[in-house]
Amino acid sequence: MTLSTHPVDERLPTGKLTALGLQHVLVMYAGAVAVPLIVGRALKLSPEQVAMLISADLFVCGLVTLIQSLGATQWFGIRLPVMMGVTFAAVGPMVAMANSTPGAAGAQLIFGAIIGAGVISILIAPIMSRLLRFFPPVVTGTIIAVIGISLMRIGINWIFGNPFGPTAPSIVNPEHAKWLSEIGAAASAPGSTLPAVPKDLALLPKVPNPKYADLTGVGIAALVLVSILLIAKYAKGFLANISVLLGIVIGGVVATAMGLMNFDKVGKAAWFDVVLPFQFGAPVFDPILILTMTLVMIVVMIESTGMFLALGEMTGRHVDRPALTRGLRTDGLGTLIGGIFNTFPYTSFSQNVGLVAVTGVRSRFVCVAGGVILIVLGVLPKMAALVESLPTVVLGGAGLVMFGMVAATGIRILGGVDFRNNRFNALVVAISIGIGMIPLIAPNFKQWMPHSLHPLIESGILLASLSAVLLNLFFNGANEDEAATIAAAKQADSH
Repeated sequence: MTLSTHPVDERLPTGKLTALGLQHVLVMYAGAVAVPLIVGRALKLSPEQVAMLISADLFVCGLVTLIQSLGATQWFGIRLPVMMGVTFAAVGPMVAMANSTPGAAGAQLIFGAIIGAGVISILIAPIMSRLLRFFPPVVTGTIIAVIGISLMRIGINWIFGNPFGPTAPSIVNPEHAKWLSEIGAAASAPGSTLPAVPKDLALLPKVPNPKYADLTGVGIAALVLVSILLIAKYAKGFLANISVLLGIVIGGVVATAMGLMNFDKVGKAAWFDVVLPFQFGAPVFDPILILTMTLVMIVVMIESTGMFLALGEMTGRHVDRPALTRGLRTDGLGTLIGGIFNTFPYTSFSQNVGLVAVTGVRSRFVCVAGGVILIVLGVLPKMAALVESLPTVVLGGAGLVMFGMVAATGIRILGGVDFRNNRFNALVVAISIGIGMIPLIAPNFKQWMPHSLHPLIESGILLASLSAVLLNLFFNGANEDEAATIAAAKQADSH
């Protein structure tokens, strides 16, 4: 390295660059593939379609990482060591959309909302840094905590089974179902005097479902969780950083040994395939869903702002407003590209920002190498099929850690908030978390409200975000404190 070369622009030897880039990929991999698994299964897509979502996600992760770290024209790329991945903040609204409209039709609505939000995010990026004062740590910490709490439900359902469907806790008694079927057939027979069975008559599920909370599956999830904890405690450095990924691998090996993992889909998948746009057909642009996803992107971009400011301080490169705008505009561009290529909104991954601090390697070309590796993984369908084949109990054990760490990050940020001298901060947090829990605890609360409002209010994350911003504005005003934002971002990076 010459004296005139900033550490951020240092070009390392190819071997070292590849190894460090692979480390970044492994640190983010488990989190990166979780979102397409969650949304794909919520949409009730086929295993092949879910695997396609995973491939598309990895491919776009790599592509957007290259744009962010390497830079593209004077408009895009903050040119710092940043790894881009799908944000968990968008999971709640997307799962809500998937539950209301499953299948390809739901995918078209989701990707239409993502494309619309991506375009809007690109346009509003220059003014987003000016909105920073509306998102102090008391707001961002609350939002991130609610994101983690909301996601925990998904991890728990991966372990035990979903509340509805084939893995619900209770099922209809087969004898009763047979009786109702026979009565219906007899009533509809020619010349029958029996009254017709009322339309939509359904039996109450009250027989315990043997598929729910199966002890074998619970044991595997527990093994994954214990493995992650042991690796995190006793391993050092790089191995400790990929404890979640190693726990998933251990769980996959045990599930395979017990005959619970099927590799047929992996065998049928191609070795190489191109990621193509609009695999589910033309996107559908619903204004309310676009507004919902745009609100998510505003939260994401505010979080990215703190990450970028903290990363600039870590690497010794000042992040001025034009650079910040380029970085936030790339969040929008990545989201736009994601919608086109059948994947989801993108942001900088905090665990990778934390890895920069842990390793002390500040070269952005390490993340460029990581982006290239992700693109290669994205065009290898066998890798995506392998991930999709993992039993949900394996993912559930890791999900408790991944999603719990999101909640812990929010709590860690709130740990730096002044609750002693400002009693209003406690009210902002308490009320916003309570409002964020409404859709989880009482999902039917909206049944008498206008249907057009449902996509906007069925996400606890969005409700908590709006509540936290408005309550903070009411109690504390809108005083900008960049130092507090940087400190909060560093708290989030530290995990």
